[in-house]
Amino acid sequence: MRNRIRVLVVDDSPLFREVAAKLMSHDERIEIVATAGDPYEARDKLLEYKPDVMVLDIEMPKMNGITFLEKLIPQFPIPVVICSSTPINAFAAVEAGAVDYVRKPLITSTEELNAFAQELNLRVKVASTAQTVRSGNTVYKVVKQSNEQSADKSERLIAIGGSTGATEAVSEILKDFTRNSPPAVVVVHMPESFTSIYAQRLRQQFPELDIEEARNGMYLKNGSVTIAAGSRHMRVYKDDKGYYITSLMGEKVSGHCPSVDVMFESVANCAGENAIGVILTGMGSDGAKGLRLIRDYGGYTVGQDKDTSVVYGMPLVAFENGAVVRQLPLQKIGQDILSK
Repeated sequence: MRNRIRVLVVDDSPLFREVAAKLMSHDERIEIVATAGDPYEARDKLLEYKPDVMVLDIEMPKMNGITFLEKLIPQFPIPVVICSSTPINAFAAVEAGAVDYVRKPLITSTEELNAFAQELNLRVKVASTAQTVRSGNTVYKVVKQSNEQSADKSERLIAIGGSTGATEAVSEILKDFTRNSPPAVVVVHMPESFTSIYAQRLRQQFPELDIEEARNGMYLKNGSVTIAAGSRHMRVYKDDKGYYITSLMGEKVSGHCPSVDVMFESVANCAGENAIGVILTGMGSDGAKGLRLIRDYGGYTVGQDKDTSVVYGMPLVAFENGAVVRQLPLQKIGQDILSK
């Protein structure tokens, strides 16, 4: 299969290297090209196999993972996923240059191992999309080592964000959608217990659309509308199968989790000029920064106008910072974005 993600697994435990490599190889998107037992062996394997992502333990002989990262990243900028049972040191490793962290399972039941493999594979796939890595205060551009081509930009992706009044505003926009409409991702500020109810209500209102609450790792398709889960950030990525999302707990961004800014920024990065961003009624400034990034990357952006907004806060901030290409009354937004 073309465009598989080439992975190097580095861990001092031969058993863990064998188990991790076997579990990860079950994913058709991932190819384990080599394993190493310590950083010195890993250095040689990096030069020989030129992997796309490295999975790295922290506590190892000869040199720990943190020191290795500090020396490695400036010379060999590669996305690194920490896989360790020591979370405090793992966070330090992220500061040293790792892009993500997965904790090793303490229980070795089949169910736990399968859940661990799913989580590790997802984070490796996300890490493989990184364009830069940071070590200390310096950002380094990732040099793609394999012959993987850049993501196909032929597909449109619609991203919608809002807050107060946005639940009804989204319904108004979806009236113009069909099974052939581009996939849409939606962030509306609401508590965790309400997002699944909201998705269910929209499904009943628009049975021809595939409307679901966000689940980690799900792929998007035409006619799908994905609602961000409460208390989880939704991000969109793209591989050769298409757009897919992550739905993960995290700190509040722009005052919210889920955050419109987080979702918009991920859409800008994966869809570029094929992104369509919509900022709806709501209080505050969440979404303005991310919408500006969509516009800066060549995407099309729309802001709900003052007269049809319940609270003209989020659309106003986005308009004032230059993020909005066009302001429209709510009733015209759906037709407008589907015509692009």
